[in-house]
Amino acid sequence: MNNRCADYPVLPVFTRRWSPRAFDPRPLPQEKLFSLFEAARWAPSSMNIQPWCFAYALRDDVHWDDFLSTLLPGNQLWVKNASALVFIMSDTMSDYHGEPKPSRSHSFDAGAAWMSLALQAQSMGLATHAMAGVDWDAARNILHAPERLQIEAAIAIGYPGNKDDLPEALQERETPSDRRPVAESAFNGPLI
Repeated sequence: MNNRCADYPVLPVFTRRWSPRAFDPRPLPQEKLFSLFEAARWAPSSMNIQPWCFAYALRDDVHWDDFLSTLLPGNQLWVKNASALVFIMSDTMSDYHGEPKPSRSHSFDAGAAWMSLALQAQSMGLATHAMAGVDWDAARNILHAPERLQIEAAIAIGYPGNKDDLPEALQERETPSDRRPVAESAFNGPLI
């Protein structure tokens, strides 16, 4: 049960979204997955460059085992029941007006795309869990990602499952986490 309460008025979609580990291993129709990518497509980005891209594997497709193998063992334990495993990447170079130059906002923009995807998933009754517990070199190799792409995160997507199906140590953690107060993150004027 999600008992999160916001300190200030926000849309309920923000407090309802969380990152579970318990997934029901049902297949996810590609059309539903593409609705998530469509939501990400509309995320804001610097100069509308949209530096993100996704590589995905659906449960039991030809890429699933390879994608799953790039996760650290602790994540493989629960991601194996997800319906899709997605890698979000961002282009570290900007080709605005045909001249390549380093991008300062690629990760920021990819984060906006991830949040759009996550909120769309939540609105559709799907669960998402982004993670950095990845063997990055193995992921780059399996994804054939060129150096200019930064692999930002892996994202498990699927239908919510039963926490009792998780290993005991993970069952205890299967609850929405709270957040630190706004006053610890927002400062009027300089930080010091």
